[in-house]
Parts: sequence; C-alpha cells; structure tokens
Amino acid sequence: MRPARRVIPIAAAQEEGGSLFAAHKKIYPRTMRGVFARWRWTMVFLTQLVFYGLPWLEWGERQAVLFDLGARRFYILGLVLYPQDLIYLTGLLVISALSLFLFTAVAGRLWCGYACPQTVYSEIFMWVEHKIEGNRIARMRLDEGEFSLEKLVKKWFKHIVWLGIALWTGFTFVGYFTPIQELGLAFLQTRMGSWEVFWALFYGFATYGNAGFMREQVCMYMCPYARFQSAMFDRDTLIVSYDGERGEPRGVRSKGSDARALGLGDCIDCTLCVQVCPTGIDIRKGLQYECIGCGLCVDACNTMMDKMASPRGLIRYATQNGMGGHWTRSQVLRRVLRPRVLIYAGVLMALTIGLLASLVVRMPLKVDVVRDRGSLARIVEGGQLENVYRLQIMNATERPQRYRIEARGLEGLGVSPAEPVEVGPAQSRWVAVRLQLPYGSAPAGSHAVHFDIRSLDGSAQVSEKAAFMVPR
Repeated sequence: MRPARRVIPIAAAQEEGGSLFAAHKKIYPRTMRGVFARWRWTMVFLTQLVFYGLPWLEWGERQAVLFDLGARRFYILGLVLYPQDLIYLTGLLVISALSLFLFTAVAGRLWCGYACPQTVYSEIFMWVEHKIEGNRIARMRLDEGEFSLEKLVKKWFKHIVWLGIALWTGFTFVGYFTPIQELGLAFLQTRMGSWEVFWALFYGFATYGNAGFMREQVCMYMCPYARFQSAMFDRDTLIVSYDGERGEPRGVRSKGSDARALGLGDCIDCTLCVQVCPTGIDIRKGLQYECIGCGLCVDACNTMMDKMASPRGLIRYATQNGMGGHWTRSQVLRRVLRPRVLIYAGVLMALTIGLLASLVVRMPLKVDVVRDRGSLARIVEGGQLENVYRLQIMNATERPQRYRIEARGLEGLGVSPAEPVEVGPAQSRWVAVRLQLPYGSAPAGSHAVHFDIRSLDGSAQVSEKAAFMVPR
C-alpha cells in the first residue's frame, strides 16, 4: 500500500521557512576616491559631453548629427545617408556586438561598470543626492528619521534637480531627430509637436525612474546582459576578485600588527568594499552576476590596506587561473591575449576597416527606377514606341548637383528629357523619363536596358537596370 502524501499548507511552509518574498532594501553606496572611481567619472564626463553637446554642433548650414525621420535622411557630419544605406547601420550593430564580446572576454563587464547609460546616469543622480542629503550615514539617518522641514526641503530639492536633469536629457534625445535649435525655440513659444513632447517626457521620466529609483534593480533584474555574460567568461577573463587565500580568516587588528602572528588574514572585515558597491554585493563571496565590474571595491580595499600598512591588491582585477596559480601580473596579462581574444580583435578590426573604407568610396548618388504602371508601352508621334519611367535621384552631397540621364541596351534608344536635371544639396527629386525606340526595331517581349546617371562634374555615376516592354 502506497504511503499517503503529506500536504504542507502554504501558510505552514512560510511559518517554517520564512517569507517567500524578500522586500527590496535600499542601497546607500558610499562615496569613494581612487583610480577606478576617477575612470568612472572620466567616462561620465566624456559620454555626457558627447550626448549633450553633439546636437549643438553645426556642419555648414545644418546640425552636424541629425536623424531626420520625416525626410528619411540621416546627417552625420559630412555624410548624408538614406534608407537605402541601411547596410551601414547593420555593420555598426555587428561592430558594437563584437566590441561587447571582445571587452567581456578580456575584462568582464567593462561596459556595465563604466559606460552603460544606466551606470552613468545613476552615478550623476547619486552625486546630486550626496551633495544635497549628505554622505552615506547622513542619508540613512534622513530616511529613517521622523518627518521634518529639513527632510521635506532636502527631498523635494533633490527630486526637482533630478527632474531637471531627466527632462533636459529627454529634450536632448529629441534634439537628435528634430533640429535642436528649432526645438528650443518651439519650446519657448509652447508650440512643440505632440510627438516631440511625448518622447521628451517619455525619455526624461525613464531616466528619472531608472537612475533615481530603480538603479541596481535595472542591472540585476531587467538587463539581459547580466544573465548571459557568463557564456562569454572563461578562467582567463579579468574580473574583480577577492584573494581569499591571503585575506582569510578575517578579523579586526591594529595598524602595523602582524596578521599572521595573530592567526588572521589581511582582511579586517571593515565591510568598506560592500558599502561602496552600487549593487550592494559582497565581493568576498566570489563572482556574482550582480557585479558590474566597476572596481570601486578595489579602490576601497586599497585605501584600507594603505591605512593598515599592508600590501595592496587584496581585491583586484585578476583571472581565476591567475589567482589559483599565483601568477604574476605579466603572466596574467600574457594569458589575456589568448586565441579567442585575438580572433575577436581580428574580426572586429577587419569589419571596422571595411565599413570605413566603404564609407570613403561610397557613391554620393542614389537612384531608384520605377515603371509608370499606368502605361507599360505606347506608340507616339513619329512612329516611336515609348516606355515611361520615374527616377528618384538622391543627391548625397552638401552642394547642388546637375545630372545627365542616358540609356543603353537597345539600338536607337532615345531619352527624354535630354537636358541635365538639377537636384539641391542633400535632396531627392522625382523625374519622369521617357525612353523611345523606332517601332519594329526590336522583337516583342521584355528587353533589359540600363539608365546611366552621372554628375556633370564627374564626381558620381550610377547605373540602374530596367525593362523596356515591346508589345506583340
């Protein structure tokens, strides 16, 4: 006889093992100075200088970088790209993905720790919070304290500054798609378009919510990179590591004392590495997916080691093989340049050179040929058989151009209009073109012809294939 199954009620299970849900605890990162902290702020300044400053740069008589979706033109410094140039976007995405693979294989989550927008804006918002509410202890006391006028003023002032930064970020984002000077004037005159208002508010409040409130939760729960990064790691990837062999057992000791004589490791269990961590983890527990590789715990530990007159590097960038084999720094760095990394670097370099070369030799002229579907073929005066086409001529230069249209492929083929066609700078123009052929000079059916469009100054020439229809 089978024994009866024991059914444990949910309430009883919770009483026995505790709550099944752990409420989120706010993290109060401690401000830290050091080499990696300076690198993080350097990346904050560089990335935001580019993001906020680029839309205000002028190139000739237009904005230097502008993605004009309405006109379907993309201006990047001296380049004018059309939807037909989508291959360049594909190449850029492939290069970005390979760069991420390369950086991750070499040194883990460098992108997350130093250049990710979530990291950058969280750092900016935390700096504002530190300036207004005080250091880590002061912020904790303020949140735990009773309601007061000081608490109200500081909280409101902080959120007003946060909203200002977030809305300016949203405004700048829209400025990449609408000329930012015109957008600023429209804002002052309260006549911004509905879509411009929507995207400025959407991007602004996304920045406000992610950097002001969610912070490490975006990295830990929303970002997919944290989940699949381990697939790109190996034992020769540089990661933030705690030297447990040197640091354990932990224990408090006085400065200058011999830790080994006391039966202790170099770690004094000050928890400073935990206090500075943006995601609130303890790196001494080993590699964790929440670690964004920012190196702040390295700065914190080195600072404490200096105070305790102990060697630096208890927490450092190292590889698992290097830690296990007690390798020197040069041995670790030599192993970092392994075949996997060299292959990534080689492919990345080849793609980058290919993309740049393609942009350099790119023809600054695009042509689309569309048949006039209202009339495939017809007889006109003089016994000529005529086919009508519409040509879209796109001038991808910054100056007006004149183009001559010619056709070839059949004996006696004539083109109208014969005079050159003028197209403005970075503009496109539809032109009706008629091809005429003496009736009876070609057998019935479809015949391949080619349109040759060339600029009069000889800077560009394009050939497009079309079909000339001869009725039976």
